[in-house]
Amino acid sequence: MAKRDIIVIGASAGGVYALKALAASLPADFKAAIFVVLHVSPSSPSFLPDILNHAGLLKASHPQDGELIRQGHIYVASPDHHLLVEDDKVVVKKGPKENRFRPSIDALFRSVAYSYGPRVIGVVLTGLLDDGTSGMWSVKRLGGLGVVQEPEDAMYASMPDSVLQYVDVDYQVPITDLASLLCQLIEETVPDKVHLADKERVRIETEVSIAAQANAFELGVLGIGHLTALTCPECSGALISIQEGKLTRYRCHTGHAYTANSLLVDVTKTVEESLWKSVRSLEEMVILLEQSARKYAESNDERASEQFYEKARETRERAATTRELIFKQERLSHDIATTKDQLTIP
Repeated sequence: MAKRDIIVIGASAGGVYALKALAASLPADFKAAIFVVLHVSPSSPSFLPDILNHAGLLKASHPQDGELIRQGHIYVASPDHHLLVEDDKVVVKKGPKENRFRPSIDALFRSVAYSYGPRVIGVVLTGLLDDGTSGMWSVKRLGGLGVVQEPEDAMYASMPDSVLQYVDVDYQVPITDLASLLCQLIEETVPDKVHLADKERVRIETEVSIAAQANAFELGVLGIGHLTALTCPECSGALISIQEGKLTRYRCHTGHAYTANSLLVDVTKTVEESLWKSVRSLEEMVILLEQSARKYAESNDERASEQFYEKARETRERAATTRELIFKQERLSHDIATTKDQLTIP
């Protein structure tokens, strides 16, 4: 019978330290393939494979698109590329961002869960916000096991806390116990694949294809959820809502995907950008009004000059008020909310 030989790991802030500690504890004869997504800058090289190679006995690398999956190897997502799987091969693509990230933890977990079902062990480590929650839900829904780093042990507890809020995970462990747990779990045989209703199977299959650069609109993405009045902060496309247990997610017709918290982060950013544009426009009005006032003063039309100077003063005040709104704007996201009071969009 098959065993649990596919491990997916997601991490963000503080993740390098946790991954390094895990790699140092894994044996050279580890009988599973490991896939890792760590949130990194899209424009800078990632040295994580080198770090893991120096830390432990398993070989780590950024895989090539189409590379065959091997046991005892650590596949690390490349910057600005999703890491996925298909037909026992690694898929490396620049599909739409999920939760503001590419690579996305959710995209990896969902892809692997769809391909391997009960053979998968999902692991979410330290990090901010909630990338990995939806992916872990898919892992569990398709028969895999869920593991999170103990929130108290994590450098940043938001990601494991979010998973615990929305998904019934199987294990919570400190990073020092994770390697021994994985060594135990990969020896277990797995049950048969979980049967999904056609609608749910099509939805997961569609989302996996979107991450692999398929055309979301042509795949009929608007039909896999409920149309909302919200728009995508990335492209202004219409957003549908998707329900996974207690978790509500959003995806636009071009393919971008968000949890409620990541959507709030981007919407807040868009509001700030709009306010700065308003400040710029108001300050340009001040420049034009004062130029006109000086012109009238030069032509000895003191009444018109004073009227334009007065309008300029009023506009300066509106610009200053708008600036204050920007500086007072509250950050609305899971990394500053308690688990109990986590914000969601109805």
